[in-house]
Amino acid sequence: MSKKKARIVLVLLAAALVVLMYTAFRGWGPTGTGAMKNIKLGLDLEGGVSITYQAKEANPSAEDMADTIYKLQKRVEGYSTEAQVYQEGQNRINIEIPGVSNADEILEELGKPGSLEFQLEDGTVVLDGSHVTSAEAGSTRDNMNNTKYVVEVEFDKEGTKAFGDATSKNVGRQISIVYDGETISAPVVQEAITDGKCQISGNFTLDSAKELASSIRIGSLSLELEEIRSNVVGAQLGQQALKTSLIGGIIGVIAVMIIMIIAYKAPGMVAAFALLLYTALDLVAMNAFDMTLTLPGIAGVILSIGMVVDANVIIYARIREEIQAGNSVRSAIDVGFKKALSAIIDGNVTTLIACLVLYIMGSGSVKGFAESLALGIFLSMFTALFVSKWIVRACYGLGMSDPKYFGKAIAFRKLRMMEKRKVFFIIALIAILSGPVACIANKAAGRGALNYSMEFRGGTSTDVTFKDSYDIDQIDSEIKPVIQDVIGDAEIQSQKVAGGNEIIFKTRALSSEEREKLADALDEKFAIDTYTDNSGKEARAISFETISATVSNEMRRDAVVAVIIAVVCMLIYIWFRFSDIRFASSAIIALIHDVLLVFASYAIVRISVGGTFIAVMLTIVGYSINSTIVIFDRVRENLKQRGNFTSLADLVNDSITSTMTRSIYTSLTTFATVFFLYVVGVPSIKEFSLPLMVGIVAGMYSSVCLTGAMWYVMRLNKDKKDQAAAKASAPKKVTSSKKKKKGPKV
Repeated sequence: MSKKKARIVLVLLAAALVVLMYTAFRGWGPTGTGAMKNIKLGLDLEGGVSITYQAKEANPSAEDMADTIYKLQKRVEGYSTEAQVYQEGQNRINIEIPGVSNADEILEELGKPGSLEFQLEDGTVVLDGSHVTSAEAGSTRDNMNNTKYVVEVEFDKEGTKAFGDATSKNVGRQISIVYDGETISAPVVQEAITDGKCQISGNFTLDSAKELASSIRIGSLSLELEEIRSNVVGAQLGQQALKTSLIGGIIGVIAVMIIMIIAYKAPGMVAAFALLLYTALDLVAMNAFDMTLTLPGIAGVILSIGMVVDANVIIYARIREEIQAGNSVRSAIDVGFKKALSAIIDGNVTTLIACLVLYIMGSGSVKGFAESLALGIFLSMFTALFVSKWIVRACYGLGMSDPKYFGKAIAFRKLRMMEKRKVFFIIALIAILSGPVACIANKAAGRGALNYSMEFRGGTSTDVTFKDSYDIDQIDSEIKPVIQDVIGDAEIQSQKVAGGNEIIFKTRALSSEEREKLADALDEKFAIDTYTDNSGKEARAISFETISATVSNEMRRDAVVAVIIAVVCMLIYIWFRFSDIRFASSAIIALIHDVLLVFASYAIVRISVGGTFIAVMLTIVGYSINSTIVIFDRVRENLKQRGNFTSLADLVNDSITSTMTRSIYTSLTTFATVFFLYVVGVPSIKEFSLPLMVGIVAGMYSSVCLTGAMWYVMRLNKDKKDQAAAKASAPKKVTSSKKKKKGPKV
């Protein structure tokens, strides 16, 4: 690259960084378009709209309540993947939607959940809404190529049969869609529909098609509901959690930049520039794609920062190797990027596969995590493979042609990892077993195997209306300590209802005695508002309700199924790319090892198992597999030159040794970002960061000490079998069985 072209490239990239940073931190126009202050935040960080419905049926069954909650969860994910739906009391359902402030608008769009029936002209009910699996607005083209809006409806297996029978017998007649006693559509059957998919056409606008689809979706609930209250509520964790997360993130990014510059000299400065560009791009893109950021989303951002650094480390380590091999700097740059490409692509693609499966199969915070991580992966690959490459070549064009600019690689004496594999396996086994042992010990002590939070076990919602107004900081510093003294538990979520002095506190499940003590303590310390009850007596404005887990059994099931499918898909991809199932199986076993070690940390340290638990586990799945791919990429490369090594063990040892720099720096930089979150974070952030740090350490151990060793054991057995088979099939030497004739005796 010529000096003139190099200057142009650097000026353009510097200008792009300035524009993106300005956009991310300040924004454009009076509303600050593009600024990170406009990124939607989840209920845990900002708050949103809370709507409470009550079942019209007096005593709904637990099965109907669970089914309705699950279906409502799927409905409200259209507003935000971070929306929460949970049971309150015996027959109420709460919906909390983050990032919005107009409850009336949400209610209007969401509709009134009533009964839905498909009826023939004589009033015979063909099926009810419980058999509808989806209803969406769509579009088609007519004969004149004009756009026509339609509503596409799908039924479950039982509904498919019933609808197929009805349409087969009633071609040319109407089948009315009756919602809450009112006919909202009466389409004419054009033909028998037996595949469970129908299309309702007519003079729809896009809005009217969406409205009909919404009514059909809401009417497919198992229970008929009525709205009893709606509020705008504040953040569950408070602004302090967001502020400390931001500070910790900034410190972490700065620490990563310093580490890269110290480790890689001039290329480290390039990596620091790429990291800044990535951060600005990520913030702007999250705003542009209208994504919702929560604590699980922050996990995705942290992981993607680690992957940005990881890609740069792989590239610069390769460049150093080429320089040390005697190649020119120009050649080393070209070859380094080329050789690093396969490891970067394979590592990122495996994680992207996991993101795709988690987004499709998961729900709630799982989807949010998948979104933020997938966005980060695409941007990290762009900054590492293109931006870093342009900058390095431009710097070379401006005179960075001396090898001294790239620093010297850390010289490791060849590690004898295969000779110590049994020790590594024993350590891993002991660490894995520590989790179940801790669970058994906890249960024996009467504390429960794991410390489940309200999100998993449910709890009590305490609604208090104070005479005075309290801001978030006062709630955290003055009111929460009083509640903690009474219930003996620090896990307290608070939400301030907008437009008044009403505050909702969510805690562990409280007994009737504890509820009374809490009401007395709050009344003693603070001025509580009063009202006149039905008997005409004055009562304190304090009410208690039992609430279910916000992470339902169905959501947990979805998360587990999604992770299993994601792991299987990753296994297939690695098998395909490396043409050896031993690589894939070793990687997956190591991944399971990392997840089990993180699980052990929850059991041993008694970290609260809540919504972030799922995010932490997903983060480790994405992080661990990426580290393993780098080592396996080097093993695959060395296998092509197996004759250069004295044995298979020597080959694997060399592969691990040559990638050790990458393993150390990547783990160190990712650990640093999480560590500073832990240092400056509030308790909820600490409970989120601590198991992540355990997972990072576990991921490095499994990648360096276990994956290569497991592949070696499996491959060694194969080689022995191949040698035995080759020996058995080799042609044997034929010797004469005839005895020599003895000569005459003398």
